[in-house]
Amino acid sequence: MNANITWLNNEVINFEAVSGSGHKVVIDSAQQLGARPMELILMGLGGCASYDVVSILKKSRQNISDVRCEVSAVRADSVPAVFTNVHLHFIIIGEDIKESQVAKAIELSVDKYCSASKMLTDGGVNVTHDFKIVTTAQS
Repeated sequence: MNANITWLNNEVINFEAVSGSGHKVVIDSAQQLGARPMELILMGLGGCASYDVVSILKKSRQNISDVRCEVSAVRADSVPAVFTNVHLHFIIIGEDIKESQVAKAIELSVDKYCSASKMLTDGGVNVTHDFKIVTTAQS
């Protein structure tokens, strides 16, 4: 994997990041043009875990129509302001979804398959999670 980061404007501090696969993201500490770097870490974690959860639930034949992940975090007060706690709240939408299957899918993702989660927890970040199941008629 690789990425290239280019400074966009010498009057402000913002960058364009281009992934090895050609996708672009704007990074901006002032949040005028893009996400802050630490926000991108949370977005990556949420995306990684969500990918696993959807994949596992589909393999277990759960009738899901949507999966959402709300990620919140607390940072240390000192520099570097690393994450100390991160919480993933999954909202699973569909019909006849088994709570035990959702719990298992999330645990497998966060504790075993999601590389982003593993990196954070190995680095001392407390990563927690919970979920809510919403039937399609309620969403």
